[in-house]
Amino acid sequence: MMPLRRTPLFAVHQRLGARLVEFGGWEMPVHYSGIVDEHHCVRRAAGLFDISHMGEVFVEGGASETFLNGILANDLRKLAVGQGQYTHLCNERGGTVDDLYAYRIGPERYLLILNASRIDVDVAWIVARWESFPDRGRVVVDPASDRFGALAIQGPRVVQFIEQVFEGASTAGMTAGRVTDLRKNDVSGWTFGGVEVWVARTGYTGEDGFEVVAPATVMEPLWTHVLAVGHVGCLQPCGLGARDTLRTEVCYPLYGHELDEDTTPIEAGLGVFVSFDKGDFVGRPVLWKQKSEGVAKRCIAFRMTGKSAPPRPGYAIHAGDVPIGTVVSGTQSPTLGVGIGLGYVPSDLATPGTRVGVDIRGRCFPAEVVRKPFYRKT
Repeated sequence: MMPLRRTPLFAVHQRLGARLVEFGGWEMPVHYSGIVDEHHCVRRAAGLFDISHMGEVFVEGGASETFLNGILANDLRKLAVGQGQYTHLCNERGGTVDDLYAYRIGPERYLLILNASRIDVDVAWIVARWESFPDRGRVVVDPASDRFGALAIQGPRVVQFIEQVFEGASTAGMTAGRVTDLRKNDVSGWTFGGVEVWVARTGYTGEDGFEVVAPATVMEPLWTHVLAVGHVGCLQPCGLGARDTLRTEVCYPLYGHELDEDTTPIEAGLGVFVSFDKGDFVGRPVLWKQKSEGVAKRCIAFRMTGKSAPPRPGYAIHAGDVPIGTVVSGTQSPTLGVGIGLGYVPSDLATPGTRVGVDIRGRCFPAEVVRKPFYRKT
């Protein structure tokens, strides 16, 4: 068995008393004060997450846009310098190799943020396509996960202190005068500890917030500084447990749950991130066929309609006595106080209002298909 990987903040998590668990081959904090407490802290104030287990790949060169547009499902041509987008790497069957964020950080330079459990697969997949790309001499693929870490600072009060972390105007030749000038999905560069860091206004919780990619050498002082100035926003460290309940409430997918190599973005309900008018890309024929003709299965959101234990991944979804699908994500929603989940069922049973059942430990409990998301920031 391979030893678990550790982020540059592992010692910090130990000192703070985090409960550490295995996640995607990494030893990561699942919580500090408790999942529910940290969940509410992000919804009401501010939370700090170590997301250094996620991967970074820089792609640059005169043909980088053409290369990436041939392997990603969204359209990079829509991005001005300093903007990012959610997108997918798909295989020839339309299945999802990974879902990721692509940031345009220069006229001919991009930063890809990968899922932790898919870093090695993604890099091998990207390099293999680069090797067969006719204009590969004008594209440089730089896997940088071992040299960088990342933080997520999320919650409605983050704007009260984030300018004390990243002071003044950006340093990357972009237009952000202050870090709070960034709009949703914008990215720019600032300096911390004498090195350049990338700050994007986005996140995985459904709240306002920022994600920071920085060299591993400054991750510990960066974490310490953010915690020190964040007291005005009641900032507290949070683990992957709260990250999962937060993202489930807003129906954001997690690779290995809603997405895998046998599930397409169309089936997952993420077709809005697939751009068919940009030309050919890997998986396009299958995805276009699904968009045109429909799909056999769809990812639904459901909520329990009676008292029950929380639904969990792997539980069967029933129509009457007949199993029709499987729960892929499920939890007790700390915000709503009910059991919620995501799962795959036949498309003709995916309509909101459809009554279903969820098999929880051998007993079927009633649930209802509902519109996504469960939670929306007001």
